[in-house]
Amino acid sequence: MTETLPEALPSAARTYDVRTYGCQMNVHDSERISGLMEDAGYVRATEADAADVVVFNTCAVRENADNRLYGNLGHLRPTKLKHPGMQIAVGGCLAQKDRGDIVKRAPWVDVVFGTHNIGSLPTLLERARHNQEAEVEILESLEVFPSTLPTKRESTYAGWVSISVGCNNTCTFCIVPSLRGKEKDRRPGEILAEVQALAAEGVLEVTLLGQNVNSYGVEFGDRLAFGKLLRACGEIDGLERVRFTSPHPKDFTDDVIAAMAETPNVCHSLHMPLQSGSDRVLKAMRRSYRSEKYLGIIDKVRAAMPDAAITTDIIVGFPGETEEDFVQTLDVVRQARFSSAFTFQYSKRPGTPAATMDEQLPKQVVQERYERLIATLEEISWAENKRLVGERVEVLVAVGEGRKDERTGRLSGRARDGRLVHFATGGLTPRPGDVVETVITYAAPHHLNADGDPLSHRRTRAGDAYEAGRTPRLPGVSLGLPSVGVPPPLPASTAGGCSL
Repeated sequence: MTETLPEALPSAARTYDVRTYGCQMNVHDSERISGLMEDAGYVRATEADAADVVVFNTCAVRENADNRLYGNLGHLRPTKLKHPGMQIAVGGCLAQKDRGDIVKRAPWVDVVFGTHNIGSLPTLLERARHNQEAEVEILESLEVFPSTLPTKRESTYAGWVSISVGCNNTCTFCIVPSLRGKEKDRRPGEILAEVQALAAEGVLEVTLLGQNVNSYGVEFGDRLAFGKLLRACGEIDGLERVRFTSPHPKDFTDDVIAAMAETPNVCHSLHMPLQSGSDRVLKAMRRSYRSEKYLGIIDKVRAAMPDAAITTDIIVGFPGETEEDFVQTLDVVRQARFSSAFTFQYSKRPGTPAATMDEQLPKQVVQERYERLIATLEEISWAENKRLVGERVEVLVAVGEGRKDERTGRLSGRARDGRLVHFATGGLTPRPGDVVETVITYAAPHHLNADGDPLSHRRTRAGDAYEAGRTPRLPGVSLGLPSVGVPPPLPASTAGGCSL
């Protein structure tokens, strides 16, 4: 039961703040949560700590996820006691995992909801206020596809579009399938309707999102569905950049590479998790590919798109990993020539097979290997970035990418290949969402600088929207689950598509 609090403020005055941890899927879910809250009459708080409702959208992948959540909840408890009617809600993967334990450990939490019932949040908040006790509701399967929910987008120029939820893989280190459930695919027409709606609002860049995007189509029996979806995105008027994350090497097909190479608005950037370069470790991880296949995919991608930037995920210190296994990972890294990587020291996640495996490695061994991996990756990424000095790049101006921008007088954004670029404005006034063409003058391991005057500056509708303080706010798109019988045809394509 929650602590007894004075009577809440009038509903018309109630504000909210959403705090997001974890992956892109959580970022996308938080946009849905914000849309739900605003549909229910809440307004976003101008000061986060003074919000009437604070929602934590949690992650359960990393070992410190629990400590981080409960630490933040503890920090917020005095604030709640000082603010009559304040409520705290916890959702996301950690909520799905810990369930009622959250209110046992933090009895000042009012609502706990899972990954399958985001849409219940406003009702649960109202019920908790009325009953003056915590509401915990965790469903075991998807209640409604998240894209049926209203969305409060965070960006005027870039948007996430979920093509599937859940995962059918059984990687021994990963807890996601047990928290997100089996893969559920949206119909292509539903996805394209959402992408078209975003483009109509001025959004220039869309990232197609799923736990395993290139297994898309499993539910309606089309193994080539993802490549077709990429090509269909190429026909959407006004859409300049299409990205996707994350594919699984076991499902990667040649038609996806062809679609990337042949569709002008699909960016030549690929994030494809490696996890380990050792075939023995990959087998223990239940990653159903081996290093030769992985490198073969990269060779095909670079043959079709020599300018492609390839990024990855790597885990160091998986149970039983030997020095020889780790050296094999370094060998694959050197052959793959990644432009960047997300690197992780293996940590136990309760409920995963790897957590009970023998030969858990000492922390000092994992740390030493991790530092060697980082050094190797930075050497490679720096060399790859240096190759771009003197090259012209197209930069989509972004918000908050460069921590030193104000001091250096630069702005920042992403090149088409996903690399971070800090650029001088040369007296121009680009806005987030505008497009600048410039020349790279300096390379570092994790970013590029362009210190000359821009070659061009294109004002966009996304930039207009940013200047006006207006972000896309879409109603829910109808439920995108497969139906029985012959699927309906895709929407008619817009002739021509975008050429950049």
